[in-house]
Amino acid sequence: MLTRTDLNLSMLPQTGSPPVRWRISDGLVPYVEAVAEMEREVAAIADGRADELVWLLEHPPLYTAGTSADAADLIEPDRFPVFSTGRGGEYTYHGPGQRVAYVMLDLKRRRQDVRAYVAALEELIIRTLDMMNVRGERREDRVGVWVRRPEKPLLPDGSMAEDKIAALGIRLRRWVSFHGLSLNVEPDLSHFTGIVPCGISAYGVTSLVDLGLPVMMADVDMRLREAFEEIFGASVSETAVT
Repeated sequence: MLTRTDLNLSMLPQTGSPPVRWRISDGLVPYVEAVAEMEREVAAIADGRADELVWLLEHPPLYTAGTSADAADLIEPDRFPVFSTGRGGEYTYHGPGQRVAYVMLDLKRRRQDVRAYVAALEELIIRTLDMMNVRGERREDRVGVWVRRPEKPLLPDGSMAEDKIAALGIRLRRWVSFHGLSLNVEPDLSHFTGIVPCGISAYGVTSLVDLGLPVMMADVDMRLREAFEEIFGASVSETAVT
């Protein structure tokens, strides 16, 4: 079987497709409001009433539980609000300083291949990090993007320490994707200790600032958009609704 690295990662749309709307929200968007907006947008895209959308935002501190979440991985259930969500994956944290990208694409216009789509989202993050001289890597047994930490102690099995810098969790409805990815720019990393992130306890969590890159969110957004257009095609700026 091909690894995700070996897959064709291009997810360009059919010729003549309109550009993807690119929306950036200022401030912290409440999670319930964001999910309701995604539901509206996904329905409109699936019905042909709206063009595809990428929505960049930040949330207030919260935990979300994906469809594979294990209750034992919620270590501090009273620390932040906890939301059950229909995306794939386990527990994850969202909060200020973390760039969340909700990606709503019609895969019928692209490729109806979920595995390739997940790999393409990983590639989006890897290329974004590469523009900032950070080597992000995928792991076949762990969805997300990882950074090697040679300065940290070796893991119990003798392998090099690795930290997660970006998480993925998606859902499809009528072949339209929603939810998406989160990239740690400058979140409070101590907030991740209330959960076992993505059910994986052997590895840590990092951010761009933790790696010594004091970048601004706007700089990350520009690089995300450039990498997105390489993989998924053209986008057009849209005024945020929140």
